[in-house]
Amino acid sequence: MSIVDFIFAQYRLVITLVVILLFPISIRLCKQLLSHLTKGKIDSHRQQRAELLIRIIVALLLTCLLLVFWGIELKGLLVLGSSLFAMLGVALFAGWSLLSNLTSFLIMFIQNDCRIGSWVRIIDGANHIEGRITEMGLMHVALQHLDGHKVIYPNNLFVTRPVMILEKAPVKVKEMPSKRPLGPKVPK
Repeated sequence: MSIVDFIFAQYRLVITLVVILLFPISIRLCKQLLSHLTKGKIDSHRQQRAELLIRIIVALLLTCLLLVFWGIELKGLLVLGSSLFAMLGVALFAGWSLLSNLTSFLIMFIQNDCRIGSWVRIIDGANHIEGRITEMGLMHVALQHLDGHKVIYPNNLFVTRPVMILEKAPVKVKEMPSKRPLGPKVPK
């Protein structure tokens, strides 16, 4: 059996290996194209996020191509895609679920208005919370309050509440003197 016969007999395996070998090459080309297009226009944090998003998109595209090549019908992929889309819709509208926090993380990942180190004011009705963003996780955003306290704020609330991005650290408000209780003065 010659090598050509082996390649024709195992063509699916060979194509799969070629696609696996093409993955790092296509990632490198996409990163070079991205850095060429965005040279000096975005900061390094946003650049890293964009590169991660490109890696995910390329991996999904190559995986879909392999699945189609291996004989999985597009109908099956469409059913999977519509199920994921429905799950994402539930995640966006069910504010109480953990899935909404993960979906909000993806929205924050793409949106990228707030960064680690930014001072923000989250407005919740008549109240607000101010602090510097110290961590942006899958489920929450951690803020360092002016008093030094750490505030954990869920991603789904962070995305749905108005957020002011402050240019500098807010001034710490002095405490108001306590009011004298009503009633006659008590002699000392």
